[in-house]
Amino acid sequence: MPVQADGQWWQHAVFYQVYVRSFADSDGDGIGDLDGIRSRLGYLELLGVDALWLTPFFTSPMADHGYDVADPRDVDPVFGDLAKFDLLVAEAHERGIRVTIDLVPNHTSDQHPWFVAAVEAGPGSPERDRYWFRPGAYPPNNWTSIFGGPAWSQLPDGDWYLHLFAPEQPDLNWANPEVAADLERTLRFWLDRGVDGFRIDVAHGMAKPESLPDMDPSVREGSGLLHDNAVDPRFDNDGVHEVHRMIRKVLDGYPDTMAVGEIWVKGDDRFARYLRPDELHLGFNFRLVDADFDADAVRLAIESSMHAAADSTPTWTLSNHDVVRHVTRYGDGDLGLRRARAMTLVEFALPGALYIYNGEELGLPTVELPEWALQDPMWKRSGHTKRGRDGSRIPVPWEGTEPPYGFSTTANTWLPMPLEWAPLTVEAQLEDEDSTLSLYRHAIELRKTHPAFAGTEVEWYGAPAGCFAFRRRGGGLICALNTSPAPVPVPPGEVLLASEPLVDGQLPPDAAVWLV
Repeated sequence: MPVQADGQWWQHAVFYQVYVRSFADSDGDGIGDLDGIRSRLGYLELLGVDALWLTPFFTSPMADHGYDVADPRDVDPVFGDLAKFDLLVAEAHERGIRVTIDLVPNHTSDQHPWFVAAVEAGPGSPERDRYWFRPGAYPPNNWTSIFGGPAWSQLPDGDWYLHLFAPEQPDLNWANPEVAADLERTLRFWLDRGVDGFRIDVAHGMAKPESLPDMDPSVREGSGLLHDNAVDPRFDNDGVHEVHRMIRKVLDGYPDTMAVGEIWVKGDDRFARYLRPDELHLGFNFRLVDADFDADAVRLAIESSMHAAADSTPTWTLSNHDVVRHVTRYGDGDLGLRRARAMTLVEFALPGALYIYNGEELGLPTVELPEWALQDPMWKRSGHTKRGRDGSRIPVPWEGTEPPYGFSTTANTWLPMPLEWAPLTVEAQLEDEDSTLSLYRHAIELRKTHPAFAGTEVEWYGAPAGCFAFRRRGGGLICALNTSPAPVPVPPGEVLLASEPLVDGQLPPDAAVWLV
């Protein structure tokens, strides 16, 4: 069914994150692309997702696999072209699937025409005012890069430029009005092509204090993007909210469009500021990502998330392209998978918007890659050599018994695929009623169609140690989780779905159940 007008569709949507390089390769170069995504739209429709989030496919030298954007209003040839993008959007809409794309407003590539012009123009030039250039014999302050090392690099002419990520990703100066005007052009370019919304990268970034004060030495070491500190001057400065108001003003002129921000801030009140009526529609909530597989920790994450989004819509996610997949976080082998399945039911039982990361519906783990295969600049610069972002970005296995599992026509994929993934392919799981893929399909269908999922609030029941149970007010769905080492009685009700079979009417360890 084609996409229907619904001004609040994101409040209950199931989003599916496509890491474009790793989803499906149509031309045999070992790298996923736009036509590859289009070829798998039938699968996404069968899965039941409402919207896609596509990671960057823009023109880029790929120093950070697309998050270093050289032209935000064109498609990099490795992924296709604008005609292929338009075709993808049109066919997705015909299947009732909306398309949202990444927006990278904090920085550009060092190959962006603006930065090339700034380097050529020299110190004190208007071209350099679009970025953060400073003169001096030493770096302007003690800021560190998220990717490791100093956040400043020096040009041969003596000027330093700021890059909170890789040196190939210079930070834009949002005090310069040309920067906002250019982002507005980018927004309208993609909205006019039918895009339904944006995921805003580093949405708590952009604004920098003019004085560029030093970081507190006590929090400087290890103060990265994923562990942001409330007193870190690099992020969450008040001026960032003007950027989001500008974005929202543009989106309000395009009905049924939305923006979700990648927001790493401490404190519910700081998070809530990004979700005011004239700013973001949604904010990525990483509290479940950060929580251990422990009933008390998960409950605290849920309660905190609901509080932070009390006047808006909460979002829920367990994995993405920047973190270790939750199957691996929760334990090795079958233990991690059982816990991941349980947490899927907990997540899907909650009111709000869901974000699924491609491959999690197959139970994919993070892969420990050999050092020769690593490509991620973050992990290379920070000294990690085994697990990390690359290990969570392995191409999706579709079919067959050996690499590349239908992802490509070449086994020489951009990241190597494990030999032991044959049982995890879509083909192997599609008709297996007990598979993780079947669990996701069933859970998404129930979430969309069963009246028990009505209501936007939850209430908690008393539960044994290591367990919890909550009920959706309005619909009545009950979700129970057991993180203890022993089976426990389930709450009264009819079983709707369980992550593992009940044993003598009891919920086994590392499992969750839905009841009505």
